[in-house]
Amino acid sequence: MTQLDLVIRSRRTVTPEGERAAAVGVRGEKITGLYAYDAPLGAAEDIDLRDLALLPGLVDTHVHVNEPGRTHWEGFDSATRAAAAGGVTTILDMPLNSLPPTVTVEAFETKLKAARGQCHVDVGFWGGAVPGNVKDLAPLRERGVYGFKCFMSPSGVDEFPPLETAELRLALEEIAGFGGLMVVHAEDPGLLREPDGPTYQEFLESRPGASERRAVQRVVDLAGEIGARVHILHVSSADCLEVLEAAQAGGVAVTAETCPHYLTLAAEQVPEGETAYKCCPPIRSEANRDLLWDGLARGVLSCVVSDHSPSPADLKVPDFAAAWGGIASLQLGLAAIWTEASRRGYGLGDVARWMSANPAAMAEISGKGGIKPGNDADLVAFDPAADHPVDAARLHHKNPVTPYHGRVLKGAVLTTWLRGRPVDGIPHGRFLPGDRQTLGET
Repeated sequence: MTQLDLVIRSRRTVTPEGERAAAVGVRGEKITGLYAYDAPLGAAEDIDLRDLALLPGLVDTHVHVNEPGRTHWEGFDSATRAAAAGGVTTILDMPLNSLPPTVTVEAFETKLKAARGQCHVDVGFWGGAVPGNVKDLAPLRERGVYGFKCFMSPSGVDEFPPLETAELRLALEEIAGFGGLMVVHAEDPGLLREPDGPTYQEFLESRPGASERRAVQRVVDLAGEIGARVHILHVSSADCLEVLEAAQAGGVAVTAETCPHYLTLAAEQVPEGETAYKCCPPIRSEANRDLLWDGLARGVLSCVVSDHSPSPADLKVPDFAAAWGGIASLQLGLAAIWTEASRRGYGLGDVARWMSANPAAMAEISGKGGIKPGNDADLVAFDPAADHPVDAARLHHKNPVTPYHGRVLKGAVLTTWLRGRPVDGIPHGRFLPGDRQTLGET
């Protein structure tokens, strides 16, 4: 055997086939093979994690980096540092809240220029579908975006307006024509209203689950009629599960995700005035949370991604009616989900499927999402038993605002390898995809 560059051994190697003792061989940037845990393998570096777990690098397809334009909210350097610290080796950046939003090729070039040289993990990009930019969708796809995000209700920023039903149809027809993917923020604006007051309960009542359900129904009806492929973002309401399950059973090409905050937090636990918990759609009840876990277990929801949407602390005031809505959790998603998943009887293999394999498959990100030969050597040494006290000030997120502050989570990332190389503070992430059009290294 030609000498390997790296071997990592673990009695808890999490592969697509399950958790087992194995040695993972790496040559260059790729996994070359999985061998017996104690196999004698010639390698320049041989690391034995023993009973610590070896996970595939997570794939987070829902991250708002916000650079350029709102770089004081977050940026590529800080966001990708946080990602690596949380075991995430691939992110897809959303087309907002950067300025300009990624709705034209010119705007995409501006974003690439801003990101170059700053990325500590691999980074791909979503384009945006907004009123009037149907002609820009195919050129953006050619340039290398993974798909297109749209809103059905106001996005919170004026430069990224929502699509009404007729506009959504036009965009879906265009995207279906070239085999693309639309990812949808699905809330029906007709059922949304301004909160009646400053409390969390009043905010929650202003964005009912019925708004999500009605919007999801409209999306799957259009997708089925047109033959489009769609993905529903950040499902917070279990009211959506019946609609999604029926559409999937009926052959509609629809997938759906939820987020760590919907699976680990609950409305009953939101402290009064703690606006770090505000997001859209909102964190709902404990009973609703249990139903989301059931939907995840049944595969109706297939992905768990962060929807990392940070902001400065001065936008998280004065109350739930006026504060910016978004949860910062990119660094904490793995520990948060493992804390709750392990309590509910799920294993690391389940977590790897929800947070790595399925997001990579949904977005068609090649070479990511699992510890198997031929994939990039994106690997994470993880201690599933370690206590993980959360101090917002010690996170890599640019702004220390998170609802997890003060909580003790379970599980700690010890080392993250990106394409066989430890993430060590020197940016060596790449722009993705390399298989459609070369975007260049960062």
